[in-house]
Amino acid sequence: QVQLVESGGGLVQAGESLRLSCAASGSFFSINTMSWYRQAPGKQRELVAAISSGGSTSYADSVKGRSTISRDNAKNTVYLVLNSLKPEDTAVYYCNVNWKTDKGGVYVTTQTWGQGTQVTVSS
Repeated sequence: QVQLVESGGGLVQAGESLRLSCAASGSFFSINTMSWYRQAPGKQRELVAAISSGGSTSYADSVKGRSTISRDNAKNTVYLVLNSLKPEDTAVYYCNVNWKTDKGGVYVTTQTWGQGTQVTVSS
């Protein structure tokens, strides 16, 4: 099993920056794609950014150019830096990790969600 601990959320002013962190721990064979999602009140959860095990990244159009996702494989941690924050970035941000475990020679891929961290941007 994999456990995720998120940190870094908070209340910021528009135009400021935040760095979110998500550390994975537990028993697994490997960690594959690590992602950040967000869910604003009354809206569906949406993908913000993702990073593969090889370091390839992708971003939602809404944050492209002002956010950076990265990972430290030695620490099993994924980071999301959000710059030039806007009030519409206000949401609960969730970490999602796809991980692989060895079930007696059969590799099984599972995903785990973090508990969420609130980001509030005031205008």
